[in-house]
Amino acid sequence: MSASEEGHESPKRDYTEAELAEMSRDEKMRLGLAMDGVELVHYQDPFPVEGTRAEKRAERAVAGWFALAGFSAIAFIAVFIFWPWAYVTPQQGGREYFLYNLYTPLIGLFLGLSIFAVGVGVVLYAKKLIPHEVAIQQRHDGHGSEEVDRQTTTAILADTGVRSGFARRSMIRRTLGFGGAALGLGTGLIAIGGFVRDPWATEGPDSLKHTAWMKENDEKVYLRRDTGDPHDVSLLRPEDIDAGGFETVFPFRESDREDEHKLAAVLRRSDAPVMLIRLRPGSAPVKRKGQEDFNYGDYYAYSKVCTHVGCPTSLFEQQTGRLLCPCHQSQFDVVNTYAKPVFGPATRSLPQLPITVDEEGYFVARHDFIEPVGPAYWERNS
Repeated sequence: MSASEEGHESPKRDYTEAELAEMSRDEKMRLGLAMDGVELVHYQDPFPVEGTRAEKRAERAVAGWFALAGFSAIAFIAVFIFWPWAYVTPQQGGREYFLYNLYTPLIGLFLGLSIFAVGVGVVLYAKKLIPHEVAIQQRHDGHGSEEVDRQTTTAILADTGVRSGFARRSMIRRTLGFGGAALGLGTGLIAIGGFVRDPWATEGPDSLKHTAWMKENDEKVYLRRDTGDPHDVSLLRPEDIDAGGFETVFPFRESDREDEHKLAAVLRRSDAPVMLIRLRPGSAPVKRKGQEDFNYGDYYAYSKVCTHVGCPTSLFEQQTGRLLCPCHQSQFDVVNTYAKPVFGPATRSLPQLPITVDEEGYFVARHDFIEPVGPAYWERNS
């Protein structure tokens, strides 16, 4: 049913530019509503008189939530950057362990509170300060955008901004800008937080360039099992693994034997777990260029960290000689190739750890990996 059939006479549409130029913004707004067949049935300004105490209280309530959002976001940034985040074992206990356990809850609390406060502030502004109106729009056929349409639409949008009171409420504008900017900085920090550490700033096994298998001062790095007790150091010999078998091993140094923290921490390092595999007799995998001597006889050691997204490649099929990642079903062939991916989304071979046996018959690492471990790195040539 058209507007004319309901008794509403459509406004004329052939306005000249001179006529439009003479109209005020309010006249253009009303004309635009009429042209769209909109009838304003009810309009209520919550504060028809500006500057009342009630209006100021509503403004302060909204501004308070926006300010809380800003301070919470700043607290989140401060905790994210400066709070002690390095792993502390339960055995260490004390203040360091207490602060470490608070790290994740605090960044979750402050970021969540900031987002919540922005949401509450927006809802309060809409409920308490924006005029409440009821409008009815008649159905009509669409039409192209003429000059009158563009100007009346602009007038309607401008009128909406004026009626909302946002332009004249400087306290809300400032607190919203403060809260929004701090929250935006905080969420941006999450995205780039992992990239602010210079991978070349430090050396040693704790640097991003190296792993826990790096040798220091020519000290031997043994291959040890994880027996469930960090203090129980179980080293491996070749005779400990049957043909077709494997072990998950971790680095161990004699200088760490009495250090409870290092004994426990190395078992939790993401770059530490390695799969030590003993191939069946007769296996002759194609070796990777530059890594022809990384194995010890039938024994090969590969990083357990999948090169797809970092899951543990913890399954080994003796019949096919493939390492399987259970997360996304990537498969790495260790019998025919150098742990090259043959199925699934992984595209890089598993890094190989060079191993040998010392004079006492224990497996040791000859040196660190020569390529990055895991799915990503600052710089990669492989």
